[in-house]
Amino acid sequence: MINNVYEEKMNKTISVFEQNLSEIRAGRANPAILNKISVDYYGVSTPINQVAGISVPEARTILIQPWDASILKEIEKEILKSDIGINPNNDGKVIRLTFPELNEERRKEIVKEIKKIAEETRVAIRSIRRDAIDEAKQLQKDSTITEDELKNEEDQIQKLTDKKIQEIDQLLEKKEKEIMQV
Repeated sequence: MINNVYEEKMNKTISVFEQNLSEIRAGRANPAILNKISVDYYGVSTPINQVAGISVPEARTILIQPWDASILKEIEKEILKSDIGINPNNDGKVIRLTFPELNEERRKEIVKEIKKIAEETRVAIRSIRRDAIDEAKQLQKDSTITEDELKNEEDQIQKLTDKKIQEIDQLLEKKEKEIMQV
């Protein structure tokens, strides 16, 4: 009954978690780290992927080729201002971002960071569960549903929550393996 609304909220929360994981660099070149970087293109703040071709020619290199050569310097400046921690190499036609090999210490820091993000996501899922249960209790209090239906709703919400937390754990485990094996 009220499950669908809250399942959608949980799915959106997990989707944001996946997005955050994709933006964490794991030693391999991942164009997703450029998603939050925009350049001033004729007075409009525009994402880099809308003003340039972005490719990954090698495992640890991202190649950014602007369609308009006049914004090459602007792209370079915005990458330097961002917090991705990589210095762009501008050869006048393209910008190369070369990712250094990750050392063991840095990998462990990244894993700690993604575990923190995963825990925040779990907390958000549990918060959605609490809201769903509160709504079900309110419906029962208003005599819209019976006590048995309330119990059934709570069980369904808990099963959904357990499923979503398991999904988060699987995504976390996958990303952790990716980072530690690079």
